[in-house]
Amino acid sequence: MQPTLFSSVHLTVSQLTFRIRKLLEGDLEMQDVWVEGEISNLAKPNSGHIYFTLKDKNASLKCVMWKPDASRLRINLQDGIAIEAHGRITVYEPQGAYQLAVNLIQPKGEGALYQEFLRLKATLESEGLFDSERKRLIPMLPKKIGIVTSQTGAALRDMLHTLRRRLPLAQVILAPSPVQGVDAPPALVKAIQLLNSQLPDVILLARGGGSIEDLWAFNDERVVRAVADSKAPVICGVGHETDFTLCDFSADLRAPTPTAAAELATQTTVDDLKDLLTSYFSSISSLTLSLLAEQKTFIESVKTRLKYVSPERHIRSEYQHLDELARRAFSALTHRIQLQTSTVNGISKQLQSLNPEGILSRGYAIITRKDDGTLVSKVSQAHGELKVRVSDGEFESTVDRRS
Repeated sequence: MQPTLFSSVHLTVSQLTFRIRKLLEGDLEMQDVWVEGEISNLAKPNSGHIYFTLKDKNASLKCVMWKPDASRLRINLQDGIAIEAHGRITVYEPQGAYQLAVNLIQPKGEGALYQEFLRLKATLESEGLFDSERKRLIPMLPKKIGIVTSQTGAALRDMLHTLRRRLPLAQVILAPSPVQGVDAPPALVKAIQLLNSQLPDVILLARGGGSIEDLWAFNDERVVRAVADSKAPVICGVGHETDFTLCDFSADLRAPTPTAAAELATQTTVDDLKDLLTSYFSSISSLTLSLLAEQKTFIESVKTRLKYVSPERHIRSEYQHLDELARRAFSALTHRIQLQTSTVNGISKQLQSLNPEGILSRGYAIITRKDDGTLVSKVSQAHGELKVRVSDGEFESTVDRRS
């Protein structure tokens, strides 16, 4: 058929290629597509980008994976392996070729696993198994740490090294379990339950990286529920930073790697404890010195107050009062004695003035009858034998009335 001169569209190669690009890149389905095929013509230049062709028995498709996405690639690409590539259709205009700009690659068959992952995730999420309200805080200073992982894996060595370095005071309990294959899920459930019977403060559920098939045991519903039902909080450190499993969602805390899980379980390290003890010692010393100073001031104040209520002070005051009373009593007694002495002296003088002996010394005599001692005071009484007492003695006299 001959093209007409007036109805045909005249375009340059660039214009046509641009229109084709708009059509392909404007198709939303072509911007989010999974493509299965076998790798061929694999190239990895120094730029960090990856170029290859996906082919099946009937067709081939050029693919490019840019450096940022290639740096996160988890599998080793080789010619001849079957993969599933996710990306968007673009057009490389200089060559007029369409290609798949790949951002994710997984071994063939993982697509079905991923769909199962999404289905189970939605089911468990609808039950509230992943709710943030269920998450428990990880203890700042665990005394007992449980680990569920392979006994021979590098993940265990890395975690033990980290725990010994950061918190050697903690007791570590290992519940070994296979972490891959059909036997892994029931073994992981049993290990988690066994650890809970040991009453750990926290449990680390971990393994190294791998494909979605390698990590699938941690997407098993039994294991996910065992993590959610654990009495002790669980830190899940499965795979590498870009790997996610359902256990990451049901655990109380997700760690990007097993080593990171050990670090998150030991938020307080032995160095932190040393610093804390140093700080406490400084605070206690400061508070002790301050308290001692306050108590010393208080004691001095109490001693001052006690001086005014002290029995010793009261006794001394009473001693002084007693001395004062004694002095006053002695003074009063002395005065009284002086008064009595004066009185006695006066009476003595009176008595002396009345003393017959004093009269006798002046030439007087006392005459008494010898027979009955009657005082002779009249001449009529003076007869018979008499006694005459003078100042220096007595003598007898006889009065004869006849003469």
